[in-house]
Amino acid sequence: MDRFSAVERALRTAPAHALFEAVQDALTTYYTAASVDLLMADYAMTILQPVNALPYTAEPVPAHSSAPGRAFGSQLPHVERPAGATEMTAHFPVSVRGDRLGVLSVHLPTEHYSEAVETELRDIAEVLGHEIVVAERDTDLYLQARRANRLTLAAEMQWQLLPGRSCARPEYEIGAQLEPAYAIYGDNFDWSATADHLTVTVSNGMGEGIEAALLTNLAINALRNARRAGLSLSDQACLADQAIYGHYRGAVHLAVLLLRFDLDTGRVEIVDAGSPRMWRLRQGKTEPIELEPQLPLGMFEDTMYSAQDFSVQPGDRLFFISDGVYDVASPAGERYSEKALTRAMAATRLLPPSQVPRAVLQELAGHRGRIDPDDDAMVVCLDWHGRP
Repeated sequence: MDRFSAVERALRTAPAHALFEAVQDALTTYYTAASVDLLMADYAMTILQPVNALPYTAEPVPAHSSAPGRAFGSQLPHVERPAGATEMTAHFPVSVRGDRLGVLSVHLPTEHYSEAVETELRDIAEVLGHEIVVAERDTDLYLQARRANRLTLAAEMQWQLLPGRSCARPEYEIGAQLEPAYAIYGDNFDWSATADHLTVTVSNGMGEGIEAALLTNLAINALRNARRAGLSLSDQACLADQAIYGHYRGAVHLAVLLLRFDLDTGRVEIVDAGSPRMWRLRQGKTEPIELEPQLPLGMFEDTMYSAQDFSVQPGDRLFFISDGVYDVASPAGERYSEKALTRAMAATRLLPPSQVPRAVLQELAGHRGRIDPDDDAMVVCLDWHGRP
């Protein structure tokens, strides 16, 4: 058995809570590693925290201005090799299908590092990411390692509902983020892909705290239930609308934007039910997309919904933005303008989608200053590549 296969087997047979120890022992044995660290990105995507110092991890490092952060941001290996040193440190992104989880850092003798070793260690980091996702069904360890602060109960519910924070396929890339990360309550996003279609949902539940989280959980699971039953996009909206109205009798509602992309043609079906707003960046020009508005889900009994047609071209970047972005005021009471939002979106054109939401929300935080937000905010970014 070659050494890569030996490490892979060690990870696959390790107990769910012991993946770090397994990769540490295996890399020490087969790659002469002097030390190994596993760093997990926190919910706000601002720091990387070591897994081996729970429950409150020690000495986190910045996710965007550190050596491990460079590997995390670029999704490429980053090597620290001081001139004349006999040892070096290599950092590798730990990701699953484009969803960035953290960084694996390996300190080893310089003479034992080569292009072949780098390729093997990069693949090991990818295997580790897949094992972490599977292990999270059986242990809280890796979810705890992502927490710089305690989550509110509403935030706990919302984060558990999400599919991830980014994903990538040849046809598209998606990145998304919710703020305030540790106290989110009503905003949410969801996506699911088949061989030929991508379905994206962005929603904003009415209310605050646990009540908003309960509403969103009901809506997202109703939409998933309808989608998994093979219903059309408009029927998915109808079923979720009935579920919400049946429970709340019109007392609350949920705004949602449903999109279904044909991966072959770029044709998009859209149901705009009082939705978060949609923007498009095409050939350097950022503009809002005006859609046919329909009633939010749950307002009235037996509301009918219809899908409208839209299309995307290779190179298009779409933004989906909740009202928590538009309604933010500065310390002087000045609202965040569409002009400022357009400028913030255009400034991210060179960033990959996984980094765009944080960059836009960081601009928003700069406008708000030190005032605590009175609404949650969501940014979803989708780059469309299409098929040849």
